[in-house]
Amino acid sequence: GTTPRRLDGVTVLVVDDEPDVRAVTTRLLQEAGAHVVTAAGADEALDLLRRAQPAVMLSDIAMPQVDGYELLRRVRDLPAEQGGRIPAVAFTAYTRPEDRDRVLAAGYQMHLPKPVAPVALVAAVSRLLGEREALVRD
Repeated sequence: GTTPRRLDGVTVLVVDDEPDVRAVTTRLLQEAGAHVVTAAGADEALDLLRRAQPAVMLSDIAMPQVDGYELLRRVRDLPAEQGGRIPAVAFTAYTRPEDRDRVLAAGYQMHLPKPVAPVALVAAVSRLLGEREALVRD
């Protein structure tokens, strides 16, 4: 089937400096059953990572102060139990092949161009959850 897996009970961290993007993304993920926590920037994101222990992080790349690359570097510096190994999706208006390469080289597991189709968004989160579960099982 083409119906994406539901995200019931999954906590997703959405990091974006644009309130509209946070609102739309939150609604799409909630419609799939996810619990969503949002951050407008890196400090808030790192705090939520520790407190909410989300299963997946979706982050914008182009943000003022600390961009998505630097945010992920800080996340990856954290111990695993504080979220340092969280699967992460870069969620960005930068859509050229070299942007995608840079995003993946930076340590993001996936690159989603903005604006993202709702089905693609849910599918991406669900795919990362599947990979994470496979890692836990091995």
